[in-house]
Amino acid sequence: MKSLHLALILLCMICSAAFSACSELELVGTELTYTRISAELARQMMQESDSFILLDVRTYGGFRVNRIEGAILIPYDELETRAIYELPDKNILILVYCRSGRRSETAARKLIAMGYSNVYDFGGIEDWD
Repeated sequence: MKSLHLALILLCMICSAAFSACSELELVGTELTYTRISAELARQMMQESDSFILLDVRTYGGFRVNRIEGAILIPYDELETRAIYELPDKNILILVYCRSGRRSETAARKLIAMGYSNVYDFGGIEDWD
């Protein structure tokens, strides 16, 4: 009986170590990367998703002049201080745009570096129409 008990404990330890190793292996191969998509694909993703954030990273002035309906504004140079409060879910789909695509790429890369896992840059509002 004692040897059976020891065998079960040993088996549990082996299984625990195996599951732990598998978990670590899955995480090692996962790297968050920058992805640029088309405005058309961004529209499609918005239609297919129940939950997403449409993020405008232009200036306040640009946002006042025109914006995509439903977008929220966080200027790209304020992301590091505001994202933690305004974008608390790091796994939610975030679709980023600016005027031409330069700032949206910078912003998307910042978000990814901050640990956001589902970020896509679709360039500029100029591409939206």
